[in-house]
Amino acid sequence: MADADREKLICKNRRAFFDYDIQDRFEGGLELRGSEVKSLREGGGDLVDSYARIVSRELWLVGARIAPYVNAAFPHDPQRARKVLVHKSELLRLTVKLQERGFTLVPLRLYFNEKGRVKVELGLGKGKKTHDRRADVKKREADRELRDAKRVKR
Repeated sequence: MADADREKLICKNRRAFFDYDIQDRFEGGLELRGSEVKSLREGGGDLVDSYARIVSRELWLVGARIAPYVNAAFPHDPQRARKVLVHKSELLRLTVKLQERGFTLVPLRLYFNEKGRVKVELGLGKGKKTHDRRADVKKREADRELRDAKRVKR
């Protein structure tokens, strides 16, 4: 059974692949409150305009929105920064990479793993320039036309 079959996708940051050239990926756990987990089970997550940063040797997810849970006794702040749990060796490797010019940690997707834990997949990416984005759009359109031409021949 493949990993993708056992994971339940909560949300995906499609914009990240348009704005960044993702060079490396890794996953980490999210430190959440109970009402946040219940909200995510209902599909209340959003990664648009979010990023990860290292502050005092800890990795934090900033700008991710988790909608408030309706039946929560003690509701959470939807925009609060959340700690990402990663191994110390990964954190040291990321610290070195982030000191290089132009690298950013971008959340790519939020999902439940097979044990029911909330995980975030982070990508180490470099921001794309406008001409890079245009080239990607042209390539995508050319691939689509080629695929449609093959489909018509059959």
